[in-house]
Amino acid sequence: MLKRILACCMLAMACNTITLAQTATHTFALGDKDFLLDGKPFQMISGEMHYTRIPKEYWHERMKMAKAMGLNTIGTYVFWNAHEPVQGKYNFEGENDIAGFVRAAKEEGLYVVLRPSPYVCAEWEFGGYPWWLLKDRNMKVRSKDPAFINAYRNYMMEIGKQLAPLQVNHGGNILMVQIENEYGSYSNDKEYLAQNEKIFRDAGFDGLLFTCDGPGQMPAGYLPGFLPAVNGEDNPAKVKELINKYHDGKGPYYIAEWYPGWFDSWGKAHSRSNADEDAKKLDEVLSAGISINMYMFHGGTTRDFMNGANMNRKEPYSPQTSSYDYDAPLNEAGDPTPKFYKLREVIAKHLPAGQTLPDVPQKRRRTYALEVTKVTGVANLFNNLGTPVESEKPMSFEDLDQGYGLVLYRTTLANATGGLLKIKEMRDYATVYLNGKRVAVLDRRLAQDSVQLDGVTANSVLDILVENNGRINYGPFLTDNRQGITEKVTLADKELLGWKMYKFPLTTPAGFKYVPAQNEGEQYPALYRSTFSLKGVVDTYLDMHGFGKGVAFINGHNLGKYWNIGPQQTLFVPAAWLKRGTNEVVIFDELNSGHKQISTIDHPVLDELMKK
Repeated sequence: MLKRILACCMLAMACNTITLAQTATHTFALGDKDFLLDGKPFQMISGEMHYTRIPKEYWHERMKMAKAMGLNTIGTYVFWNAHEPVQGKYNFEGENDIAGFVRAAKEEGLYVVLRPSPYVCAEWEFGGYPWWLLKDRNMKVRSKDPAFINAYRNYMMEIGKQLAPLQVNHGGNILMVQIENEYGSYSNDKEYLAQNEKIFRDAGFDGLLFTCDGPGQMPAGYLPGFLPAVNGEDNPAKVKELINKYHDGKGPYYIAEWYPGWFDSWGKAHSRSNADEDAKKLDEVLSAGISINMYMFHGGTTRDFMNGANMNRKEPYSPQTSSYDYDAPLNEAGDPTPKFYKLREVIAKHLPAGQTLPDVPQKRRRTYALEVTKVTGVANLFNNLGTPVESEKPMSFEDLDQGYGLVLYRTTLANATGGLLKIKEMRDYATVYLNGKRVAVLDRRLAQDSVQLDGVTANSVLDILVENNGRINYGPFLTDNRQGITEKVTLADKELLGWKMYKFPLTTPAGFKYVPAQNEGEQYPALYRSTFSLKGVVDTYLDMHGFGKGVAFINGHNLGKYWNIGPQQTLFVPAAWLKRGTNEVVIFDELNSGHKQISTIDHPVLDELMKK
């Protein structure tokens, strides 16, 4: 019996030895001028893609396009609020399967630069931080605050379980990992940065770590001893000068974010860059032996309620669009643009001797417009109120334990007194109703927080529907991100009390009571439902012309936000989320009423602003 046990143990040890031997590990290190992969110079030609912004079914397609353009590496952020939507409960499924995304890249012959900062910016809600951190009014994110560090550490331990085994020194394809992200734009606490490094090491990230900052912010944001990559600078001489200055007079030289495009904000013109100038810059950088990560190679779509917003002391609050097309080489639907081919031509010139680029794959699907479908059901928000939370003073979203969507604040005006209605620190967009009639729209972008309220009678009902339009993701107001009515409401300088709050997180269009579509007089917020049948699935776009402001769903998938101020006037519908047979579309509109039909279109409309 003992001999049999020993024999089994020896066999198990042999199997383990074989497995380890078959798992090829590599070294990735810093040379004086170059990155060294297995001791040989390696120039990263990388492009940023975010797994959360691309349907999982399309990951491989997008990566094949990356290879065809000449990329050898993919850069991606890791989004804390996607992976821990509720404190202590983690989600690594579907589009959140970050480990699956990294493995997909390896299967396509691509390395990965991982950026789990956990602050990401990325035009992403709250810069990637989960909203529930704000339930603690005293917590300060991005600091040595023990409550923040504890939550951050717990999250990173889970990320480490998913991704540390996929580092290149463990047989995976993650070349290096970024700690923090453009921290010099925010503060300069080196002790905090060092604490980040320890958390990453404790989580199992034992390979190469780096930081990245803009040229002017690098002194504050770099961590001595680690590679300081540069963002937003593509002059080769300046890139080398910067990195030499903060890295003991040597390289390697890495542009962590190079911008052949830019993001869009609601109410502003669609951003475009000059493809010929982009190609010229890329040629200069690669000729200088500098590694580069283009932000973005493929932007995709910011779905659900994950769009962020910018705000600083000189510029007002500015939320970003759902389309993250970014004028990138690969557009929102995954199609190569003229810019793609210009950059591909440049990269082909810099390939090692004997290497050629693969052919550009043919897209498997065309984008079509589908038949117009009629609205079959309408769910008025005011007829679907549910049970309220009651409080003397209005409560913020966080105090109501709600992260996103809308909250309807209701109070009764016992005295027949009109005057100036003022909402102190309203976040971010509100429609005001008096006795069921809409009397005002207040927009934080325009610094609107008050309206003259006339026609008030005894026991008038005041409703204020407040939408989270995207928490700030960049700038000095990052920590000031509570949503809803965060202070108080006054009428004629008298504070209004006795509030009922109805929660509409809109995580799903299910659970609402729909009635047949009919002609309505008043404008009210409502969901509009329709079904349509397909014999085959195709990519398409919802045509949002005629709708006001809200969010849309296809078969339960949140497609993102729309807003008639533009520039975006369509919502991308991936074929992966459609099915043969019956499909359901639901559109929530908080501004316009009376919709009778829903249309699609075969191309995006990303550059149309509301005509004033």
